[in-house]
Amino acid sequence: MAFSADVKGELCRPQISRRCCARAEAYGILLFCGAFHSRQARIVTECGALKERLPLLFRKAFKVSFDQAPELGEGKGTFLIEEPAKLKAIFDTFDLDRDGGLSLHINLAVLEEEHCRTAFLRGAFLAGGSVTDPMKGYHLELATSHYYVGRELPALLREVGFEPKETQRKGNRVVYFKQSHHIEDFLTYLGAPVSAMAVMNAKLERDLQGRVNRQVNCDSANLDKTVAAAREQLAAIERLRESGRLDALPDKLREAARLRLENPELNLAQLGALCAPAVSKSAFNHRMRKLMELAETNTLER
Repeated sequence: MAFSADVKGELCRPQISRRCCARAEAYGILLFCGAFHSRQARIVTECGALKERLPLLFRKAFKVSFDQAPELGEGKGTFLIEEPAKLKAIFDTFDLDRDGGLSLHINLAVLEEEHCRTAFLRGAFLAGGSVTDPMKGYHLELATSHYYVGRELPALLREVGFEPKETQRKGNRVVYFKQSHHIEDFLTYLGAPVSAMAVMNAKLERDLQGRVNRQVNCDSANLDKTVAAAREQLAAIERLRESGRLDALPDKLREAARLRLENPELNLAQLGALCAPAVSKSAFNHRMRKLMELAETNTLER
C-alpha cells in the first residue's frame, strides 16, 4: 500500500482555503470512513499526512475538535467524535436529521460547485480509497459501507466525466477503475498530478519491457529455428559426402555445402553473402533445399 500512502500524502499537501471545500472534503471523509451515525463519527487511518490534516479540516469545516485523536506519525490511528453538540454541528451542516434515523445519501446541494465536488471526491479517496502500485497492476477503488452512498457515487463520477465500474464486497459498495488512463485522469482531478505521472511512467516502462520481452522471445524462437534448420542441412550434407556424391555436385551446390560445413552458426543471409559472387538469402535457401532433396533421394535409393 506504499503507493496509496504516497497518493494520499500528495492529496494532503494543499492548504485548506475555502470553507465550502473544507466541508465538502470532510463530507467525503465521513461518508467513506470507519463509522458515521447519530452517536459517533470514527475515522481510522494509517496515513501520517491525513492525521495532520484532519484536525485542521474539521476545525475549518465545522468549528469542532475531535474528542479523541491519535499521535502524529505513521501507524494506524483513530479519530473520534461522540459529543452530541459536535455531532449536531456536523449533521446540521449537511441537513441530516440526527434524531430521525440515518440512511445516508450524498447531498448534492452541498456539492453544487465544481471545486466542492473535487474536494468531496478527494475526501472520499482519503478515507475509503486505495490504488495499486502501477508497477504491479492498475486498480483504484473507493469503498463505503453506506448502501445509497455507494449507489449514488457512480452517478456523481459520471457527472464530472468518469466511467467507473461497481461491485459489492463484504457488505461494502465498491466503485473502481481498472484502466491506467482512467486512474491517471482521476488522480489528476483529485489534485495528485505527481502520482498520476507515476502511473503514466509505470505504464510506459511496463509497455517497453513487454516489447523487449516479446522481441527477445521472437529472436530466441528464430534462433532455435535457425539452429534446427542448420542441423538438418549439416546432416544432409554429411549423407551426401558419405555416399560419395558430394564431389560430383555442380559448383554452386558444392560451394553451398562447403560454406554450411565451415559456418554452422551462420544464418542463410550471412552464408549467401559469403558466396562468390554473393547471392540472396532466398537463392542460398534454394541451394540448401536442393542439397537436402538430393540427400533424401540418396537415402531412399539405399
